[in-house]
Amino acid sequence: MNTYGYVRVSTKDQHTDRQLIALSKYQIPKRNLYIDKQSGKDFNRPAYKKLLRRIKKDDLLIIKSIDRLGRNYDEIIEQWHLITKEKGTDIKIIDMPLLDTTRSKDILGTFIADLVLQVLSFCAHSERENIHQRQMEGIRAAKARGVRFGKLPLSLPDDFTQTVRKWKRKELTEAEALAHLHISRSSFFKYIKVLKL
Repeated sequence: MNTYGYVRVSTKDQHTDRQLIALSKYQIPKRNLYIDKQSGKDFNRPAYKKLLRRIKKDDLLIIKSIDRLGRNYDEIIEQWHLITKEKGTDIKIIDMPLLDTTRSKDILGTFIADLVLQVLSFCAHSERENIHQRQMEGIRAAKARGVRFGKLPLSLPDDFTQTVRKWKRKELTEAEALAHLHISRSSFFKYIKVLKL
């Protein structure tokens, strides 16, 4: 039997320390720790995929909390089934002792773990949807107040139109026009299109 640990944070800037400290109590070999730094919206994560290839029957996978596994309700249930039923690997969720398949292997223990998993996965999925909804509401409210999102429009030189006409008449090369206007090639062509010149 091998013991593995899985750690996930949503972005590269977030720290894994809290999860690693929780897992350190289980003396998991460093080579058996898998860490992803990306969103839990799906399971297309490099470290998680490597972990799935390594775990086998009677191994143990330890995770700090269920939302570190993922945030998509249907996919969490699917992955739980894949790990515990198809691969025969046990799972221990540290923050939720009822989600520990090593505690009771009888039908009641399995039923309780599966039931708790479904409830918690639903909560994690709902929270993700609520976060998205709050973001959208915040953006709509900000737009209603006149806040603008995205890149600020480029302030064009007064002679932009005249320079473009000279370039079109081949009185200026593209490089000369860009140098004269002090703008990038992409901005040059973007504003030609926007202004329909």
